[in-house]
Amino acid sequence: SLRDMAWLSIRTLTEPRALDTSVETLAAIAGQPSFPEPDFQRQRERMQVGLELQAQSPETVAERAFYKAVFGTHPYAPDPSGTPESLAALTRDDVLAFQRRYYVARNVVLAMVGALTRAQAETLAERVTARLAAGEHAPALSEVPSLAHASLERIEFPSSQSHVLVGQPGMRRGDPDYFPLYVGNHILGGNGLVSLLSEEIREKRGLSYSVYSRFVPMRGRGPFLVGLQTSNGNTDTALDLLIATLRGFVEQGPTEQQLQAAKQNLTGGFPLRIDSNRNIVEYLALIGFYGLPLDYLDRFVGRVEAVTADQVRDAFRRRLQLDRLATVIVGASPPPASAVAARN
Repeated sequence: SLRDMAWLSIRTLTEPRALDTSVETLAAIAGQPSFPEPDFQRQRERMQVGLELQAQSPETVAERAFYKAVFGTHPYAPDPSGTPESLAALTRDDVLAFQRRYYVARNVVLAMVGALTRAQAETLAERVTARLAAGEHAPALSEVPSLAHASLERIEFPSSQSHVLVGQPGMRRGDPDYFPLYVGNHILGGNGLVSLLSEEIREKRGLSYSVYSRFVPMRGRGPFLVGLQTSNGNTDTALDLLIATLRGFVEQGPTEQQLQAAKQNLTGGFPLRIDSNRNIVEYLALIGFYGLPLDYLDRFVGRVEAVTADQVRDAFRRRLQLDRLATVIVGASPPPASAVAARN
């Protein structure tokens, strides 16, 4: 997550001259960036244009408001792309100071995959980090507090569809409840058109084309969120059904049939998630950054298969407080009934 980290990456041939040039470039960018003023100004302008485009997207407006509602004053609340005000105030000196404070050896996790021996990998790691100051670790994040109460925010937006996000703080990387919550969410709303949410809201009633749920684990507790898009006139009906489906799953948990289908889907698709060097190196970086066990990938399938329905039910009951959900709705309010009647 960009709220936890930044990263640099290269993909290069192992042919010595190509590898040497690529590693030298990466080391220079990481350890000795110059941030020329014209480039800084151009990048800031590009980001400002990006913010203007985001403001035209109801989905992005909803996501920004949702993170604020869930995380309050925690560092996870602001969007990493900033605000018009923060970008306008940003200077090249600010960027240089940030780079010197946080792009240091004690903050670095280096992952690599390729035709390298252990000795070659160690030499490569030393070259990449040679120009970094030793520095200090970034300060530890504060704990993500649970929501004290439910909240509802409606944001007017000139769109034919309303975007709805509902959720609260969820789980962190390495969470002891990770696998029961991961498997359970696959059944609830993480498995596309065959999830419970899709069945109840899309298939049975046609209220939404897209409805989903997900946990976003981070160093601290990332969000659990449920989202859907529906016509403005159906917003409240779809939201009530979303909450009812979520409540039913928390209270009853999955059936054995649902659980077995989820396990088969997750374990059957897992090899495709690590079928390239790029996928493997991303997982290695994740393992290193979040301090996960080194056998995380080796044990992943077995830990999914070991999840029971009781574990899913217990984890969801303990971890979700349905009386303290943050809800954000972005869309146009439907006209009052009298206005509709007058037009008819």
